[in-house]
Amino acid sequence: MRMIALLTLLTFLAGCGTPSFLITPVANTNQLKEEQVRRGRGLSPAKIAIIELDGMLINARSGGFLQPTENKLSLFIQQLEQAERDDAVKAVVLRINSPGGTVTASDIAYKAIVDFRESTGKPVVASTQEMAASGGYYVALGADRIVAHPTSVVGSIGVIFHTFNFEGTLHKIGARAEAIKSGDLKDMGSPFKALSPEERAVMQQMVDEYHARFVDVVKRHRTIADPATLAKATDGRVVSGEQAKQMGLVDATGTLEDAIDLAAELADVKNPSIILYRRPYGYGGSIYASYPAPSEDGVLRLELPGTRSVLPTGFYYLWPAW
Repeated sequence: MRMIALLTLLTFLAGCGTPSFLITPVANTNQLKEEQVRRGRGLSPAKIAIIELDGMLINARSGGFLQPTENKLSLFIQQLEQAERDDAVKAVVLRINSPGGTVTASDIAYKAIVDFRESTGKPVVASTQEMAASGGYYVALGADRIVAHPTSVVGSIGVIFHTFNFEGTLHKIGARAEAIKSGDLKDMGSPFKALSPEERAVMQQMVDEYHARFVDVVKRHRTIADPATLAKATDGRVVSGEQAKQMGLVDATGTLEDAIDLAAELADVKNPSIILYRRPYGYGGSIYASYPAPSEDGVLRLELPGTRSVLPTGFYYLWPAW
């Protein structure tokens, strides 16, 4: 940084004016580029595809000004489709680092994994990184095996509906919100009024329904014979990867390398190539390379006011981590 400051000062002293930046737009493309992050052995080695599930699971575009936009759910489905079409891909490793997301997006991603396995016969191994909580864990349940890093945050099996109540604040400033509605429950969940007992009962019924759906998926894919352990595992708490193994929520603890080795074993392949699918503008590197390029000190970031917002009101398989 001192060197940059010195060069800038010398530029001013030389009378050359301030330095300029050239920004060259790059068009988005819906094409995926296969990147080999580990070369296999042999003339035509089999492939194992690492497919990433990172961040909030929501069926919406992310990104913004001077940043590539992406619908992560769409990208996830597209990567699975590419792995399905490639006969050389013998297995998939899901690299999961997600606190969850909306109920629907989580269910779509889970169903995509189940359909992929049924249609291709290719094994899928889920590898949890920092976290596979709530919807992130829900998606992992679709895999043949789950390998959790010992320090991963796993679980949060439950549903949350979160809203705000600004009614008291509005009264303090002499304002009042009124809704002209077709029915008494049309504006339930509105942040401008408190939930009535009837509204709360309706919302709780939906939360209970979605939670029961989540628990059914756990029962379908995990063998937890002890009712007390199942109740503990599905009460919304998060646990470490080690604890998740003890409770039966995952098959084993280990690293991403261990998950890759297990996928190769299930697919009965030796010394496979390890590949990733990227957009042309994406960041590549090792098997641990994440899709968004990480921010670093000294890197200029341009953000416009109002580009960030709170989550829309809705039902989430999500560990909020307040």
